Order: sequence, then structure tokens, then C-alpha cells
Amino acid sequence: MKRIAVTGLTGQVVSSLIERAPRGVEMLALGRPSFDLSSRDMVLASLRSVRCDAIINAAAYTQVDKAESEPDVAMRVNGAGAGFVAETAAELKVPLLHLSTDYVFDGTLDRPYREDDEPSPTGAYGRSKLEGERQIAARCENCAVLRTAWVYSPFGTNFVKTMLRLGETREEIGVVADQIGNPTSALDIADALLAIAERLVDDSDPRLRGVFHMTGQGEASWADMADAIFSAAETKGRKPVRVKRIATADYPTPARRPANSRLDNAKLEASYGVALPKWRDSVNACVDRLIPN
Repeated sequence: MKRIAVTGLTGQVVSSLIERAPRGVEMLALGRPSFDLSSRDMVLASLRSVRCDAIINAAAYTQVDKAESEPDVAMRVNGAGAGFVAETAAELKVPLLHLSTDYVFDGTLDRPYREDDEPSPTGAYGRSKLEGERQIAARCENCAVLRTAWVYSPFGTNFVKTMLRLGETREEIGVVADQIGNPTSALDIADALLAIAERLVDDSDPRLRGVFHMTGQGEASWADMADAIFSAAETKGRKPVRVKRIATADYPTPARRPANSRLDNAKLEASYGVALPKWRDSVNACVDRLIPN
């Protein structure tokens, strides 16, 4: 495997893939203005031109709250756009890795979600991502759909960077404590995607295709995650910051968040031997990078 096409230019996962790609593997990032997921012609033309060994679809409409006011835009990008990528992958006879989300579930289960649990998204973003999964399943057999959650990294905008920024000027920060999930480093996602892509290129086993869950090990509430961030920041010389644990109802948003975003990763480990690191270790590593010595 020498060339991987990845949709998106500046997202957390794309930036992580570019950083983590091993020597000899070229990452070909495709993004606006020359590449637009909502344009079938642009998707087909761009992917046909790069002559890649695999495609990673990391680009998406990710503004969860804004999607409630423009669901058609989210559906065009995350639904139809994913279908265009799948159509092209099938035409080129290369494997497709597609990133999806915990938002395809409503969060009402009392255990981590498995791949065979029935999706039931509650918002426009989740519905658009689920439609993308369906479009891919209908158009490309040689694919792995990888659902992840609570993504953060040293790149872009994310929860870790927001907490560190707020912690510079505040002594206490209110953070939601009644939503639980699996914090996941985009750098860990990138490492896993590269390993999975290599297997898909070399191995035609149908058990490597389908839907998989891929998150950091261990679970946390947003407040737990904030505590871990501020504890790591203190070791780097930052002042202490208290976390005030609040309820979802105290922080209303246009889109409803799943109370339970936990995903069961057993299938991924059984099929690929891939398990992401413990989330606390990866949060500490992220904070180490974001706070200079």
C-alpha cells in the first residue's frame, strides 16, 4: 500500500493521518475548493485522478447543532456525499474506510452499543450519518464503516483545547456529568485506520468488511474528561481548575445529545486485532503536546 486518498484537508483525523502515515505511504488529502462531497462530479473526478490503493472518507458535515437548522445540507454531505465516495471506490476496485458516529444511536441503552444494535438517531446530524452508512452499504461491498465518538486531538477545535483555553482564565467550569461515552484521540484513530487499510488492501476476507466500533478504551462523562484534562495541565504548571458537575438540562443545545454514547469495540479487536489505547493515557499525551514546557 503506497497511496491513500483521504477526503478532507484540515480536520482532526486528516491532520492526524498526515502526521502518522509511515514512510513510504503517501496521504493524498482532498478538500475544497477542488473537492466537495456534495458534488458527485467532483468526487468522481478527484478520486479517479489520484490512483490510490485505498480511500478514507474522513470529510463530513460535523456541526451537530447547526444541522438542526439546515438538515438538507448535512444530508447532502454526509448522506449523498458518502454514497458518491462509495460509488467511486467500487468503480476503482479499492477498499473504502468510512468514519461514522455514535450519534446514529439514541443513547437510551444501559450498556455500550454493539454493531448489531438498531440505530435510532434523534437529530439531523445522526440521521445524515446513518444515511451515509446506508448509501455505502448499497454501493460498495469492499468497505469498513468505523463508528467513533468524542474525538479530540492537538488539531482543530475540540473539547480538550476548549477546556485548556477556558482554564487559563477561570477557576471553575461547569461541565455536563450525565452523558457518558468513550473519549477518542484522532491520533489513535489515524493509527487504527492505517492498520485497517493495510489489511483491507491485502486480505479479501469478508469478515474484515462491514460496520465496526472504534473508540478509546474506558468510559467517562464530559466532567470526568475535564477533570483528567485539568489534572494533566497541572502537571505542566497550569493553575488548578475546579469542575462543577452539571446536568444536560443545565446546558441546553439545539440538538439532543445521547446520554449513553458508549460503543463496544470487541468486534474490531476480534477481526483486526486493533484496540485503541486507554483514553486517559491519550488525553495526557494530547495535553503534553498542547502545553509547551
